[in-house]
Amino acid sequence: MNRYEELHDLLKRGALFKLVCGAGNEDIKEVRRLATIYTLAGAAMHDLSANTDVVVAANEGIDIAYRIAPSLNKNIPIRPYLNVSIGLKGDPHVRKAKINKAMCTGCGECIAACRQGAINKDFIIQEYKCIGCGDCGNACVFSAIEFIHRKPDFEKILPRCVQLGVETMELHAVTEDDEGAIHDWRLLNSVIGDNFLSVCLDRSVLSNKRLIERVRSMYEITGKRMIVQADGVPMSGEGDDYNTTLQAVACADIVKKSGIPVMILLSGGTNSKTGILARQCGVKANGVSIGSFARKIVKKYTTLDQFDTDLDLVKEAVSVAESLVIANMEAISG
Repeated sequence: MNRYEELHDLLKRGALFKLVCGAGNEDIKEVRRLATIYTLAGAAMHDLSANTDVVVAANEGIDIAYRIAPSLNKNIPIRPYLNVSIGLKGDPHVRKAKINKAMCTGCGECIAACRQGAINKDFIIQEYKCIGCGDCGNACVFSAIEFIHRKPDFEKILPRCVQLGVETMELHAVTEDDEGAIHDWRLLNSVIGDNFLSVCLDRSVLSNKRLIERVRSMYEITGKRMIVQADGVPMSGEGDDYNTTLQAVACADIVKKSGIPVMILLSGGTNSKTGILARQCGVKANGVSIGSFARKIVKKYTTLDQFDTDLDLVKEAVSVAESLVIANMEAISG
């Protein structure tokens, strides 16, 4: 089988676990370490920022996984697919936080709230770490934090990403901009014409009817190569309970019942309970995409300086990550 056929087979079997490093996450060290851990844990796809340095780091992490796999008695059945994500203005996945110093009181609540450790003691946000989750803004009672959207020249960047090994792409389109969504979807289709394209949608902005209309319009462009990443609540999956992941399953159910023959990934608030809840609700998905929770459970390992040289640390991190992968894959594909 070629790479498209292999990915199609994974999706048909409900066997795709997608690690989300984060569309806005440009922390090279974290991405490389996440790629190593989750490649060994069984993730078949890594979702990345559309940044060539990030793509290189992910490839390095995968190569490290292959190199140390024999020492950990691990078999990697398929080299993980690299997926890069872009987003429309207004979509939370591709924004960056900025602190208005004139309004900031220095209370420190934003520093405590930031899950990425992106805010330093001088209240300067390190953009490469910021994923746009909004935790800092929610914690700031003085409204000193705003969010900005940067849109690089993707027509130049995306082909470079492909040259570095990217095989699939995703559009974050959680906005009302139908015209912009179709424009960028056509751009992705022009770059990746022989493998899957994914669109990430949720119901925070779009009604159920309008969400399905957008899916149908996009399907007319890509046909069977389309994945819908059915988002519950974006970047909300730090909790490990059924309520956190409820909206992800509900969104997937709406797409499934539309009858449009797309592949569906559960996403947005996903955790170790996602696959189980989908199965209990009779919602048949083709895989699961996990970001916040997947990163959280291995963070104590990925932030250690000695991680790159301590095989026991890697082994422990892989064991933690593997439990998440197995819990979801057994429930979804079973």
